[in-house]
Amino acid sequence: MDSRRTDCLTKPLSRLFENLGSKVGSYPLYFFIVPVLLSAALSGGFIFLQERQDNGLERQFTPSKGSSKATRAFVKENFPYNYSMFSEDRQYDKGSFASLIAVARNSRNLLDTLVLEDIISLNNKILDITVDNGRLGFNELCARANGECVSNIILEILSCSLTNQTSITYPVHIHKATPLFLDDQESTAEASKLWLREFKKLLSDNTDSKHIYVSYYTSKSKQDEIDSHATDGFPLFLIAYACAVTVSVISCLRLDNVRNKMWVAVFGILSAVLAVLSGFGLLLYIGVPFVITVANAVFLLLGIGLNNMFIMVSDWQHTHVNDPVSKRMAHTYKEAIMPITITAVTDVLKFFIGVKSYFPSVQAFCLYTSTSIIFCYIYTITFFGAFLALNGRREGSNRHWLTCKRIPSDRPKNRSELYSICCVGGDFDKSTGAEKMHTVSYFFKDYYGPFLIKPWVKGMVIFFFAAYLAVSIYGCLHVQQGFELHDLAADDSLVNTYNRKDRHYFYDYGPSVMVIISEPFPYWDETKRHELQACIEDFKGLHIVDRDIFSSWLDSYLLYGHANNLTLNDKDAFLKHLPQFFELFPFYQQDVNITGDVIHASRVFIQMVDIDSGSRELYALKALRSTSADCRAASLLVYNQKFIFFDQYDVVVSSTIKNVGVITAVMFIVSLLLIPNPVCSFLVTCSIGSVTVGVTGFMALWDISLDSISMIIFTVCIGFTVDFSAHVSYAFVSSKKTDPNAKAVDALTHLGFPILQGGLSTILGVSVLSVSKFNTFRTFFKIFFLVMFIGMVHGLVFIPVILSIFTCRSEKEASKDNTVKVTKL
Repeated sequence: MDSRRTDCLTKPLSRLFENLGSKVGSYPLYFFIVPVLLSAALSGGFIFLQERQDNGLERQFTPSKGSSKATRAFVKENFPYNYSMFSEDRQYDKGSFASLIAVARNSRNLLDTLVLEDIISLNNKILDITVDNGRLGFNELCARANGECVSNIILEILSCSLTNQTSITYPVHIHKATPLFLDDQESTAEASKLWLREFKKLLSDNTDSKHIYVSYYTSKSKQDEIDSHATDGFPLFLIAYACAVTVSVISCLRLDNVRNKMWVAVFGILSAVLAVLSGFGLLLYIGVPFVITVANAVFLLLGIGLNNMFIMVSDWQHTHVNDPVSKRMAHTYKEAIMPITITAVTDVLKFFIGVKSYFPSVQAFCLYTSTSIIFCYIYTITFFGAFLALNGRREGSNRHWLTCKRIPSDRPKNRSELYSICCVGGDFDKSTGAEKMHTVSYFFKDYYGPFLIKPWVKGMVIFFFAAYLAVSIYGCLHVQQGFELHDLAADDSLVNTYNRKDRHYFYDYGPSVMVIISEPFPYWDETKRHELQACIEDFKGLHIVDRDIFSSWLDSYLLYGHANNLTLNDKDAFLKHLPQFFELFPFYQQDVNITGDVIHASRVFIQMVDIDSGSRELYALKALRSTSADCRAASLLVYNQKFIFFDQYDVVVSSTIKNVGVITAVMFIVSLLLIPNPVCSFLVTCSIGSVTVGVTGFMALWDISLDSISMIIFTVCIGFTVDFSAHVSYAFVSSKKTDPNAKAVDALTHLGFPILQGGLSTILGVSVLSVSKFNTFRTFFKIFFLVMFIGMVHGLVFIPVILSIFTCRSEKEASKDNTVKVTKL
């Protein structure tokens, strides 16, 4: 094994850290004060927090280079809005709108007189909403066609049915001799934020409707839900953070009044807080946008800070208590800072590479996180190390942890037992010269470690590991993609209620989709036209498209020509009669981009059906794009404004795979350079892949869909796997024991309790988020729990066993080789 050690960097770095530890132990005040002053200066950047906030839903949570954004730009250029001829299907942006769903109470018929009266009454209240001191109302702000407000067709029909027993046909109803598509009719308006705010207030306060339940949705609803995470969710994050801190501090309490590490825990946490203030403040100073997803980084930094603290405290406790503080700090830094460096380097590299993500929200998160991790590392080896040295000086002079007064190490004969509980301390292990280990550390040393290395236990561990991988892979094969509105909205949100009802009552019909002929095309050429129409028929043949609901300027023009005995198979004739056709059907003029005798682009409309979930949205988008790509007659594009959000499905899986691949590659390279054994480096890398597969698989089994938000959370949490694996592996390799089983026990003795402290404290803290009314926070808890739990199981069970098995084999082979060499001599 020694012949394969790769410690070309480990030895010089260990000496460097040892010298640094000695300096920190000799001059702690300098290393303590400078980080505080630096953090105070950089934290001033928080004064820009309000103006740097950018939670734009489309801008931050959709791919910056999504194909639908490029298509939208094409639509915007070739089919500009005609504001005097409003058409919802022809919008390339969602615009400003308000929509409501009315459901009859007590399972009554919506066409009952009393129910209809409530609906019409509510509609009248909406139309009466005014803003700007009553000067602007619906009639001034509405979308217009032919000089009039676009009416709510459904309510017109319902009003007719109230006075005349008119039958209604669905989904197409003949109204005023015109066929109308009734699904998802929205009260759409180019309304101001003020009008939408008054609409929301009216619908929120509408409790006097006796016969209908009403839920609503506006063009601002998704954005409002994102913004509410920052206000409504912030207190819960504070509680979760406080719980994690409390558990961490309690875990560092000792009964010994001198060796008590409570203040060490407090300043270890403060070190992470200073890192957040410095990293965030610096980026706010230089103008980096602050997205709500960045708040998740606080938990990651807390976890990293706690792990660093527990490892340093553990190594400090293994030094000789009677040695000078500088010598104890030198030994602590020599043993502890290398694994801390491994995790810091891999985390920083991983998140800096993540700045190249497709999602701006992920870019902002990675930039804030990587910068703060750098400060966390610096403050750990300066600020926290300095306090550890100052605390060591207090312990060296046998002073009380709270009062700092000198106290006896043994109870005076004339004092009671109660006196020894509060006023006696400073005991240590006389046989080793080090502090007495925590009871949990003794458990790992005397019970858990020896039990884990038994041959039959190792066999069981390997069996359970194989079973774990099998279940995880099964889950990975069933992971769902999809983004639902309820993923953003609070459980009790009226918007969430609207979304559920919309899915329940109107899932039959999805959005209307533009099929765009994006290049000049000879529509008058009968042969080529038939080829193009065959492509359109291919769209109609998809089972997510309704064959009968279809709008085409070309088909209508051909019917017009047939009705008027026009020959349209000639270019001149085709172009000559178009103006007359557009005069009769002005809406179709918006579907043709014609300059001179060239039709640069045109579009037709198809109707999607059976879109009842995010996974169906993904399937539909892929089917439409595949069909457009298969057309050989012309270059086709498909577009609907909702596709901007559907685009995340194209890149979320590839982004996640890329992130995991980067983590794995970076971890292997760094561990190969810094962990003095290539076998261990390889196993650490494999463990990251194993944890990733496990978390992804159990996400699917726990009903967590893979979308842009869960991808961000997944990226946040997966970084913790590096900590557990790297720390245990480095402790195993660095152990002075010769037997692999003894190395495993030694590593668990040193790091078993710190890993439990870091893992359980963060899990218990984040568990507060499990009761959140926001699905985003509950998803954060679920993924965080999976990563921490599976990571701890790898660090405390799988890694020690596998390392002992592989190391055992290599040492036997080395022993055999030595025997052969001796024989030859």
